[in-house]
Formats: sequence, structure tokens, C-alpha cells
Amino acid sequence: MEETNYTVVSEFILLGLIEDPRLQVPLFIFFLLVYITTLVGNTGIMVLVTFTPHLHIPMYFFLSNLSFVDICYSTDTTPNMLVNFLSEKKTISFRGCVSQLFLFFFTGSMEVFLLAVMAYDRYAAICNPLLYTAIMTKQTCIGLVLGAYSISLFNALFNTICTFKLSFCRSNRIKHYYCDVPALLKLSCSDISLNEAVLFFVVGSLTLLSLSYIVLSYAYIISAILQIHSSESRKKAFSTCSSHFVCVTLFFGTILFMYIRPSSSYSMDQDGVMLVFYTAIIPMLNPLIYSLRNNDVKEALKKLKQNWS
Repeated sequence: MEETNYTVVSEFILLGLIEDPRLQVPLFIFFLLVYITTLVGNTGIMVLVTFTPHLHIPMYFFLSNLSFVDICYSTDTTPNMLVNFLSEKKTISFRGCVSQLFLFFFTGSMEVFLLAVMAYDRYAAICNPLLYTAIMTKQTCIGLVLGAYSISLFNALFNTICTFKLSFCRSNRIKHYYCDVPALLKLSCSDISLNEAVLFFVVGSLTLLSLSYIVLSYAYIISAILQIHSSESRKKAFSTCSSHFVCVTLFFGTILFMYIRPSSSYSMDQDGVMLVFYTAIIPMLNPLIYSLRNNDVKEALKKLKQNWS
């Protein structure tokens, strides 16, 4: 990898989702509503878990951490996108781009690991119900979350350093609405082959390992549920996993499409909808999915409303 001075470019121009000025205001309103819903929904989950004693169990401890990560994940890109919708100068400083990419990798990695940890929790609860409290102790839960934060921090630092060791001297126009690695690699005049390998193998391996563990966990979970004789118990067991399974499908399906491929196939025109779904819509959907499909959350929400009314 070249170690050329990369300060030739002092700022980047974010071309955004669409250049048609007639759509700027409607898109601003739409994504503002999406962002507000994301903040309200995820903050609501955190408040609900905090003030509802019977939700003080590992499953909801991990869910509240996921909600916090979703807030950070959305806040990393959406506010800047909203500002650019109404601005003529759609720029981001070099340092701002570095910070945005770092936080994007950090929160994205946290999402991956938390979904894997939540799968482990469901596996322990359904496949080893008698040992569940012994397996998922408070110390274990905290250790799993801290481990996820530590690995995510290393992954974010490593990928950010690898990206910004490149020199950017061709152009400063990013065909994107945030600083993302594939878009940045297209602007570099350095050899990017090593960066592509790093992106593919590091991000890909972490994602595929986490996804493989989740798939394996669900194979055991489904097998254990099918062995339950009571239809009511089977239905309850499935309901505790359905929300997590939907979130996993949405997130990993999108991330695999976006990043496990060479940058030569990257196109903002083709991938715009997927990118928006990945960075803005999924953080909004996660609390809605858990609220609508989880009976414990719905009951806790009703009781909390009654207590506050």
C-alpha cells in the first residue's frame, strides 16, 4: 500500500442520492420523518426495558444495546444527508469523512455482533432452558457486549486507517450521500488491490462467521422447537425468535449484497435504494419489528402507558 501524502484532498463533495432539485424537499421531509421515527422508536425500547422490571433479562438487555447502536448508526449518516438536501454546497471535510467512516464501521460491526449474541441467547433459552440462568449470567451478558464493542473498535480502526492511507488526488466528488469505502476507493490514485482484499476478507469473514453462527443456532433452535409436544408452547417459542430472525434477514441480506463483492461492480445508480435501506430504514424498522411481533414488549408498553396516564 502506498504511503503517499493523502492531504491533497481537504474535503469531499457528496453528490447525494439524486440531483433533481424538485425532489430535494420531498426527500428531506421523508428522511426527516424516518430519522425521527428511528430516534423515538429506539429510545422508546431503551426506556421500556429500563423501567419494566420483568424485561430485565438478557434478551432485552441485548435489545436495548441494539437500540442504542441503531441510534448511533442512523445518526452517523442521516443528519448530514438531511443538511445536504437543503444545501447548495454539499461538502464534508476530510476529518469529517474519516470520523463518519470510522463510526459507520464501528456501529455496523456492533450490529453484526449483537445480532449474533442475541442468537446465542435464544439458543441458550430454547435448547438449554434448565441451564439458561446459569449460562446467561449478568457477568456473561456484560462480557459478551464488551467483547462486541472491543472487536468492533478494532475493526473500525483497522479499516479506517487502511482506507485513509491511500492518496486521493483524482477527484473529491463522492457519488454517495456519506463516506463509504467502495465510493472512496474509486477516488484514489493509489493501488487499491490490497484495500479491496482487506474489505472483502476482513469485513466478509466477520460477517459470514457471525451469519454462519446465527444460521447454525437457528438450526438447533428450530429442531428443539419442533420436538415440543404442546402447540401453544411451540407457538410461544417461535414468537420469541421471530422478531430477531426478521431483523437478521433484513440486515445481513443487505450487507452481503453491498460489501461482499469487488468495487468494480459498485454503482450508486443501481445501489441507491439498497444503500438507503441499509443505513436509514433498517435502524427505524428494528424497534417497530420488536414492538409489533413481541408480546412481552407490547404488554410492557401497555402497562407503562397505564402507569403514566
